[in-house]
Amino acid sequence: MTRLARAGISVDVPSGWEATIDGGDFQPLSSGAQRLTLLHVGSFALPVDRGSFGAGATELMSSDDVFITLFEYGPESADTPLFAARGMPRSLSPEDFDRDALQHAIAGQSGLQHFFTERGRGFCLYVVLGSHIDRAELLPQVNEVLASVEIS
Repeated sequence: MTRLARAGISVDVPSGWEATIDGGDFQPLSSGAQRLTLLHVGSFALPVDRGSFGAGATELMSSDDVFITLFEYGPESADTPLFAARGMPRSLSPEDFDRDALQHAIAGQSGLQHFFTERGRGFCLYVVLGSHIDRAELLPQVNEVLASVEIS
């Protein structure tokens, strides 16, 4: 396991997984939003060219894979109604996932999108599971990674 840290976010990356943290500076997006920091963690080889929410990566997932995004919006987002939830969930359950919660629908996959504020920073946690049917078997891996995330 390797510890990755940048821009006030750190995470334990399991052996055989890949992770990146980009940011620390505002990145204007075509949607008009601003991204400050972006964490990607995957149980598979992450392509260099991928979207903020996994476009270009989730298409490469097998049914045994998981993909995690932690997307930090600009400081104006913190504590607004969309980001009213306090703290990132560190343990998810199978019931939290839905086939209709995917940014890019791919047959068999399942997703979760959760907006929250932690330490005065507004985030979206987005998780994709390679198999909706096997989500209970995939979640221990996801929860292990989420439990290790620290936001300062």
